[in-house]
Amino acid sequence: MAKALRLPALRDRAVFVDGYNTLITTQSLLAGYPVYLCDDGFLRDTRGFFKSDKASRFTVCALSEILDLLAAAGPSRVEVLLDQQISRSGELAKVVRRLMAERDLPGAARCARDVDHQLKTCGSIVASSDGNVIDAAWNVIDLPGEIAGRRGISPLLLE
Repeated sequence: MAKALRLPALRDRAVFVDGYNTLITTQSLLAGYPVYLCDDGFLRDTRGFFKSDKASRFTVCALSEILDLLAAAGPSRVEVLLDQQISRSGELAKVVRRLMAERDLPGAARCARDVDHQLKTCGSIVASSDGNVIDAAWNVIDLPGEIAGRRGISPLLLE
């Protein structure tokens, strides 16, 4: 996929992160749940996030992995977008902002009702594995895929 980028392409560029999409896939990866390499080259999981879900010990670990990766890549700004409709999104945004500050990672974490629309129209690099977002975005990166590669985790192949 020509619009799929690797980490070096993020240097000095703005990156918009599909917060829950990226977080849930990374959590699945780190917790040992099945994660699939799909035919478009992006990792996906089959888990969802529901009102009854609570932050697990993998939440901060997954966020740390994601933000460490981004900090090392050196983007000019990172915007982490979280779906406002999901319970406790505001609290999660505060955690993300704190972790970003600890890494001197410029940007913000915020909640929005129209995350997919914002990602599709931002005109910047987008981190997501949502097929609809990928199709609409100009440039995309698979952060869970990058984490899997760095950790030597082999996803299941989905053909």
